[in-house]
Amino acid sequence: MNADLDMLLLDYASGAMPEGPALAVAAKLAIDPAARADMRLLEATGGALFADADAEPVSESLLAATLGRLDHDAGRPVLSEPAPDEETRRLLPPPLWRYAPRGLEGLRWQQWGKNVREAVLPLADRRYRATLLQVRGGHGVLRHTHEGTELTVVLAGSFHDETGRYGPGAMQICDDTVRHRPVADRGEDCLCLGVVSAPLHFTGLIGRFINPRMKF
Repeated sequence: MNADLDMLLLDYASGAMPEGPALAVAAKLAIDPAARADMRLLEATGGALFADADAEPVSESLLAATLGRLDHDAGRPVLSEPAPDEETRRLLPPPLWRYAPRGLEGLRWQQWGKNVREAVLPLADRRYRATLLQVRGGHGVLRHTHEGTELTVVLAGSFHDETGRYGPGAMQICDDTVRHRPVADRGEDCLCLGVVSAPLHFTGLIGRFINPRMKF
């Protein structure tokens, strides 16, 4: 396994990962069978470790409160969400469906020139920004660096940059050491999920005008 991805999977398996990165990992797991196999291995290893651990005593009051909470939650109605349209099901993995309840075209897309458009997803955790980015085949985004971390999961199509080529299900993990210009491969539009912990920093002359206007 890739060391960086390995750490993300460990954090995800712990259940303590923030919403933004967790959404990126869940999307990758939904698309990539190899990542799901790695996750099963990690979960099995963790389960074996816990099986050998000594159980901590639980007070009767805590046990009663927990059981009462479970009984209370069990009585709540389960709210069903409308099934997404066919195009949304084809392009988005299930973990993203609840963030696009009216389908892909129901999102608020912002056009960046003729070849790139972006839609912000409604995360409850404002420490991260999650977007869908669609780039026409043969075109790319501006060269940029990163003030924090950037997780990019390819949902459809593919792109390449200075670090390599990324196809469906691939995850690119970037930090402040990476400077690149992703370009969608020719022949098909590239649709990605991007999750960042800080604004991107665009380089060059155009970046001087864009960076002050960037929102997070």
